[in-house]
Amino acid sequence: MSWFRGGSKAEASKLVAGHPQPDEDATRAQVQDAIAVERADEVDREPAGTGGAQEAPPIAEGPLDAADVDDDVNRIDLGCLCIPPREGMELRLELEEATQRVVAVTVTLGGSSVQMQAFAAPRTEGIWDEIRTEIAAQVAKQGGTADEVPGTFGREVLARVPARTPDGRTGHQVARFTGVDGPRWFLRSVFNGPAAVDESAAADLEQVVRGTVVVRGPEAMAPRDLLPLKLPAQPGGAPTGTSGEGEDGIGPLDPFRRGPEITEIR
Repeated sequence: MSWFRGGSKAEASKLVAGHPQPDEDATRAQVQDAIAVERADEVDREPAGTGGAQEAPPIAEGPLDAADVDDDVNRIDLGCLCIPPREGMELRLELEEATQRVVAVTVTLGGSSVQMQAFAAPRTEGIWDEIRTEIAAQVAKQGGTADEVPGTFGREVLARVPARTPDGRTGHQVARFTGVDGPRWFLRSVFNGPAAVDESAAADLEQVVRGTVVVRGPEAMAPRDLLPLKLPAQPGGAPTGTSGEGEDGIGPLDPFRRGPEITEIR
């Protein structure tokens, strides 16, 4: 397993309430980098259940709240997220350039990736139903489409945004948004690459999400404030660095835009 941290060559994108801001130029650039690309002349996957006949399957077990963990898995401690290691997994930490605060973690495995972020949420109700609508609206502003479909973690959003393929043809970047409402927290995951459109390709990354532990902490935070992430410790216990506190409420990086350059740390 390799660990990566975000570099400082490109500024991390700031998004509102956890959703992509319109950025047509950025959307059309950097198409590769573990993002599924569908050519316009190829048949897109039909969203399951669009006719209303299918119900969403039961939500899979996990991600887990810190208070409910009773296993002995030696997870990677990233602050609000503790991620189970997998053979061949690469871990990339996305930094906000101004503060060097860690704002997202991306796990790459088997040619696909999933970006995870945890947010504060109200005590009495979840926020995923509301956020799905906002994701669809933001994707539409980028000229794309967003379909709500049943999935492993309940209702999901399958988003497609116009982009140029490496050979210059018109296609789509595809991202699969999932959300899980926990006790006073919300975890948003974005699957890119084959995992965005292929259930079998997504299976291993879904297991990573299921096994992830969310540490909400006792601090009072406004709903949708980003829960603090930190850099992992190097083997032997030395920290790889510190994350800046910055301002609360920064949304996740744009899944349709390449993030900062990365530097390997071992």
